[in-house]
Amino acid sequence: MPLVTIKIIEGRTIEQKRGMAKDVTDAIVKNVGCPTAAVQIDIIELKAENVAQGGKLFSDGQ
Repeated sequence: MPLVTIKIIEGRTIEQKRGMAKDVTDAIVKNVGCPTAAVQIDIIELKAENVAQGGKLFSDGQ
């Protein structure tokens, strides 16, 4: 059973997350050869104030 964890900054719509889950599932099925029902995806939404890149918090703008 493939298990995929995706960490993203919060704020995506449910439609965006549905689309992402479908596209990622399709890619796993295509490349791993497992059934669709075997793919599990965990979406972890992070607050922008808890993620930094290049020494700058996402909540401070990029």
